[in-house]
Amino acid sequence: MLAPMTPLFLEDLAVGQRFTSAAATMDAAAIKEFAAAWDPQPFHLDEAAAARTLFGGLSASGWHTAAMTMRLLVTSGLPLAGGIIGSGGELRWEKPVRPGDTLQVECEVLEIVPSRSRPDRGMVRVRCLTRNQHAETVQSFSPRLVVMRRPAMEAGDV
Repeated sequence: MLAPMTPLFLEDLAVGQRFTSAAATMDAAAIKEFAAAWDPQPFHLDEAAAARTLFGGLSASGWHTAAMTMRLLVTSGLPLAGGIIGSGGELRWEKPVRPGDTLQVECEVLEIVPSRSRPDRGMVRVRCLTRNQHAETVQSFSPRLVVMRRPAMEAGDV
């Protein structure tokens, strides 16, 4: 089990700051299980059928890669106070994820904009690159995130 991460507020972030997640390995059974439930295409479900596609072999659904990226960010990569709350962004799948690939996510803070209309939060733009064990980018994700400000101390708080 991972040690709990200290939640970060808007004030704790700086442009250029980087966060790196733990790693997780994709296996054929998990790829097929996810595909059967959410993206039942031959190149995600069957090695023989996948060999005859442009992928040339079994590959994880891009949505599986996105879900694994989110899990890695939430459990070990981007400890935002209040959670990782998206407000749009761009998602690209750069390379197929194969059985046996070990994924890790690195995020970089690109922009921080405190809200003028909602003083309890701001918007943070990050770039998250999911890479395999060969340091090849398999997914790039550039979301805008709602990040909470540190709550003001109330009278009587110490």
